[in-house]
Amino acid sequence: MYKACIFDLDGTLANTLESIAYFANSALIECGYQSIEVSKYKYLVGNGANRLMHNMLDTVCGKGGYLEEDINKLRNIYDKLYESNPTYIVKDYSGIKETVKELKSIGIKTAVLSNKPHNCTSEIIDSLFESGSFDVYYGQRKNVARKPSPQGALLIAEELNVKPENCLYIGDTNTDMKTGAAAGMDTVGVLWGFRDEKELKENNAKYIVESPKQIYDIVACSMRC
Repeated sequence: MYKACIFDLDGTLANTLESIAYFANSALIECGYQSIEVSKYKYLVGNGANRLMHNMLDTVCGKGGYLEEDINKLRNIYDKLYESNPTYIVKDYSGIKETVKELKSIGIKTAVLSNKPHNCTSEIIDSLFESGSFDVYYGQRKNVARKPSPQGALLIAEELNVKPENCLYIGDTNTDMKTGAAAGMDTVGVLWGFRDEKELKENNAKYIVESPKQIYDIVACSMRC
């Protein structure tokens, strides 16, 4: 029986793609590079800001076409721009607020785990969701390995006082499926996010859903069985 749901943020709870692309491209242009098509960011994001910087420079310069100092400069500019307004053009996905509320109504504990910096994660959650929608929510923090390490998910399960096998981990990328599996949690791959069904299946998603309501149905079914 599932007692807790841990959600990814980008591409799962919130459509942040245009927002990330806007600030990332602004940083690229400020550093003298070309911008990248918004759609390509679907495959550049998901593993933290530092990895994003590498992926962006790989795209505009080619692998090996830049130095460590280029990464650091780009990251500093990106962080300054992004942290100035992390909720810019960010939207929740249709039906996700209602699903979180319904899960809470049947006693399910809810949490968020993102590779986005913690302060930005907090601002986005606070701006999109009612107070109390999530028991805990964390972005990337010092001394906690980023996903796909299971450390963050396991720390959340411990804080919620729920065993990993009673947690459902919900996300939209291979990173999320790997995180949940490594933590000993069943995984849900969502199709409204940044990646496709093939990637989610290849990374052993236990469930694939097309709408947020199906997450509630999975949890409710586990409580009846």
